[in-house]
This record gives sequence, structure tokens and C-alpha cells, in this order.
Amino acid sequence: MTGTAIDRVFERRLAGLINSREPAPLSRGHRGLEKESLRVTPAARIAHTPHPRTLGSALANPHITTDYSEALLELVSPTFESNAALLDWLQQLHGFVYRNLGEELLWPASMPCELAGDADVPIADYGRSHEGQFKHVYRRGLLTRYGGMMQAIAGVHFNYSFPERLWPLWADLLQQRSAPSFVSECYFDLLRNYRRHGWIVSLLFGASPALCRSFLQGRDDDDLQRWQAATVYGPEAASLRMSDIGYRNRNQAAVAVSVNSLDQYLRDLLQAVRTPHPPFAALGIKVNGEYHQLNANVLQIENEYYSYIRPKRVPRSGELTGHALARAGVEYVEVRALDLDPFEPLSVSELQLCFMEALLALLLVKDSPPIGNSEQEELDHNHLLVARHGRRHDLQLRRDGRAVPLAQWVEELFDQMQGVCELLDQRDTARPHATALAAQRHKLMQPDLLPAARVQQSLLQSEQDFSAQVLQMAVQQRTAALAAPPQSSLQQQFSDQAQESIERQARLESATRGSFDEYLQRRFDDQRS
Repeated sequence: MTGTAIDRVFERRLAGLINSREPAPLSRGHRGLEKESLRVTPAARIAHTPHPRTLGSALANPHITTDYSEALLELVSPTFESNAALLDWLQQLHGFVYRNLGEELLWPASMPCELAGDADVPIADYGRSHEGQFKHVYRRGLLTRYGGMMQAIAGVHFNYSFPERLWPLWADLLQQRSAPSFVSECYFDLLRNYRRHGWIVSLLFGASPALCRSFLQGRDDDDLQRWQAATVYGPEAASLRMSDIGYRNRNQAAVAVSVNSLDQYLRDLLQAVRTPHPPFAALGIKVNGEYHQLNANVLQIENEYYSYIRPKRVPRSGELTGHALARAGVEYVEVRALDLDPFEPLSVSELQLCFMEALLALLLVKDSPPIGNSEQEELDHNHLLVARHGRRHDLQLRRDGRAVPLAQWVEELFDQMQGVCELLDQRDTARPHATALAAQRHKLMQPDLLPAARVQQSLLQSEQDFSAQVLQMAVQQRTAALAAPPQSSLQQQFSDQAQESIERQARLESATRGSFDEYLQRRFDDQRS
């Protein structure tokens, strides 16, 4: 399908929404954040202390948990109908966390502090229950397969669902019947378009052009230059986190998961979690009586597949992710491509979230034909190229087999987003989405304002290496978090939830029966059903 045809489809659909019976049909969607940060010492080394008990149980606290590492805090918000309310809540949670960290700091960059190899990254501990052991062994499997240092990378995940009142209108516009299957199809339209255009997120919000040399573990990389003794940086890089240095791990290059439909997505994902992989088998599953991974399959579980964006549904208690999607369809999407911005006190800004909301609406409204193998190769190429070289002024991407200047493509997307932002701002005289779009246009006219450029400039203008620079930012963020006025009722709620989570974990452990081997067998029997 040609670019002109795609534009006509978009314009017709947008006009249909503008003229619909529902005012502001795109506004008041639900959004939430999952924000990761390493705990570090005042000397800028990864913390080896246990998850602070005053923050509750990492297994059972709904808002404060850990990701791969015991030191990798993950702050999880509830859902909100406004970005401002979401960030106000996150600010309060930041304050609570810092009041319970002692002298430790939250590392405000996506790429980790200096690390002394894989053994320097402690694996998260979730206690003695079978559920807790499962989470721990899964992470041990990540260490066994990919190494621990890659698991110390941090990011921000933006969870978003469109307002329920949109779907009947959208079904009428597309001349389809509104049903859960229709909603899933629409979210998969968005997923395909994110694969096509989502590189713009790394371009505009990538903030990881530099890293400690220790992360490379002695490997050379022709794209990177040395700075001081302990730092390397990519002069054109937007997000090394989202490159093959970071999450785009070569070990998962062969895992192809289609987003042409929910059925195909689940088919490919289940095949990966059920298919033995000889190289992983050679590493051993249970060695000297201790589990080193959950199994020897291509993926241990569905979550091991890393993607820029995921279809999600909140599962029932004990329900597998894939089963939840198969049962009731897609409920929301999780965008996983946002770097921590060290210049933002909360690592993310309201303007950024408004832009993300408008981008997701654009990707829903645009035409979204199925992705074939040759197009998928182009899309993978584009994402990696922008992550590595997104700030090159003459960068060209591939589209429909032809080279397209990145700047031209971005302008096309911005022009289409203008109408989307107007729809989102219909009930808001402050016009936050139009303002967010204007801010991104300005960044493209002044590339030195891009977060990656700001990080690089700050680094090169200082006499510091990457670790010292980020540590200084961490101290500033800690001061700002503690200076923000605490909301007493919310602080008490955080404290109560921490204590309740400890009690919940204790109940889980006291109720644990049978062996972990038996529990694991039941889990994988459920996965095969």
C-alpha cells in the first residue's frame, strides 16, 4: 500500500472521529507507569544490601517490587486518567522510597553504574514460597543464558488503554461489530504500527548514548568512542539501551513473534516457550541439585521475550499471561522503549507522556496492514539504526524497499499527529498534547535539545566520567525527592501496604506444601494446556 493511500485512510478515519457523536472520543484513557532504578551506594556501586524491609515484600507489594536484580527497584503505579495525576502519585512514591533507603541512591540512568562482572549483580530474592522460588529461578535462568550485567539495565514502561467509549464509535467507523475480539484486533493494529514507527520513541526520548566501559566486559565496538578511562559513548547514538548492546540481545534474534493477530502472537510465543533449545540444554537445568534455569526451552516463560511493546491483560490470580489474553483479549498495551531521562526528577515528564498518548492514538488510527517477513527485516533494521545512529543529521531509514530520510518521515508523523492532538485536547484549554507535539518539533529543529545529546554534552563538557556524572544527578534527584512536600495520607498508605505485603508473603510461605519440583511441573502443565 502506498504512502498516499495510507494517508487517505488516516484522514478519513480521523475525520470520522472528529465528526462523531461522542465529544473528545480519545480523551481520558487509562495510563500507568512501571519505573525501574538501580539502588547504588554513595560511591556509585551497585547495592548488595537486601531489598529494604521498610519498602515491604518485593513479592507481594503491588507498588514497590524488584525486577531482575535485588538492587533493581521497580515502582509500579495504579492507573490514572491524567498524566499530571500519575506523576503526582509517582513523586509521592519517590519520596517514600527515599525516606527508606538510608544513604543509598536511585541510579537515574538506564545504563548501569560500574560493574565488576556478572557476579556483581545480585539476583532478586522473593522468599521461600514456591511462587517466590519460581521468580528467583527464572532470573537465575536469565543470568545463565545472557549474563547478569544486561539485566541491570533500567527503563520506564508506559501502560495505556483507550477509553471504553471509543470502541463502539470506532467499530461504526470501520463498519465492524464492537466485541472483545474487535478490541484486540485494534490493539494489534497499533502493535504493527509501533513496529513500523516506534523508532521515533528512541529518537525523541532516548537518553543512553554513554555507558561504563565495564558493561562491555572487554569487547570492542567500532561505533563507540572512549571518554576518560572508564567511559564510552556513541557520538550519534540515541539509545544504546535499545540497541544490540542492550536489550536487543543477539541471543533472541531467532525468536520471531508475529503481531498480525492475537492468535498468531500467542501461537508464536507458545511455540517459543515449548520448544527445547539445545544450547540452553547444554547449560544444564538443575546442576548439583540447584536450578540454574526453569527449563531449556527457547524461552523459559513468555516474559523472557523482549519486545518494544506488548499486548497485555491483567491476569486472574495464578493465571498465565497468554491464558489471560486468550480468555478475554487485549486490555492495554505496555510500551517498554522509554529510557530513564536523568534530567527529569522522575525520569519522565508530563510532556513526554502526553506525546506518547498522542503517538499511540495515531498508531491506532493509521492503516495497519499485516507485516510480512521482508518488511519485518526493514523494521528491525530501522529500530536498531535509530538506537545506534539516530542523531546523524542525514540518517536514512528503509520503507517499502526504499531509502527515506529520517527527518522527512518524522515530519510526516508530526503532521498527522497534529489532528490527533487536537482531538485529545478538545476538553482541555491548556492543550497539553499540542504543546507536547510542539516541544518535539522544536527538538528536531534544535537537535542539541534531544535527551541523548544533552547527556553527551553534559558528559563531554565535564571533567567526569559517566559514573561520576550520573552519581551527581542521583544526589540532586534525592534532594529534590526529599524536598517535595509529603502527602500524609498517601505516605501512610504506602507504609501500610509495605507492612501488609510482608504479612502476605509470610502467609504464602506458611501455606507452601509439596516440593518445588512438583510446583514447577504443575506450572508447565498449565502452560501446555
